[in-house]
Amino acid sequence: MNELNVYADEKLVSLYINGNDEAFDELLNRYQSKVFQYILQSTKNQELAEDLFQDVFVKVIMSLRSGKYSENGKFLGWVIRIARNLIFDRSRRTLASPSIVSSDDEGTNYLNDSSVAVNENREMELIDEQTLSGAEFLITLLPTNQQEVLRMRIYDELSFKEIAEKLNISINTALGRMHYAINNLRKLANEYGLTA
Repeated sequence: MNELNVYADEKLVSLYINGNDEAFDELLNRYQSKVFQYILQSTKNQELAEDLFQDVFVKVIMSLRSGKYSENGKFLGWVIRIARNLIFDRSRRTLASPSIVSSDDEGTNYLNDSSVAVNENREMELIDEQTLSGAEFLITLLPTNQQEVLRMRIYDELSFKEIAEKLNISINTALGRMHYAINNLRKLANEYGLTA
């Protein structure tokens, strides 16, 4: 079967489960760029992103082979959720693993030293960072004119009048672009499984 690129995701999943490895290759070719970009945006670390990317697709293969994937028409969203969970798990493990402390310096009380104490709020900060990274990833998928207005409004905190002046458009056009940007972000969040 060399015409796999015409099949829907669910058909490719079914073919792969039934032994057609080329079907999985097509799924990988279809989504590897989007999944990798999501991971890279979330981690801001090329090497870590590459490791996690491999882990994601190993988990996808294992889940497909063990029948843990339920067909709901959103294969990419499912893969992104796996990626998000692996990123979160990696962050949590990093927080939980104690730093290597040398016992050579007997004069320092590491247990009561606030400079080496674990910040209890750090996990929540990481979750917030991942949520923001996920949102940033989705924003990059918007049309350029919608990205521009959204970033000016949210990040630069400009009024719609200021946005209109900077972009040399009407206030109504700026409002319209923002409206479409928000609607498109909601759709993308559902597609990528990033809704709360």
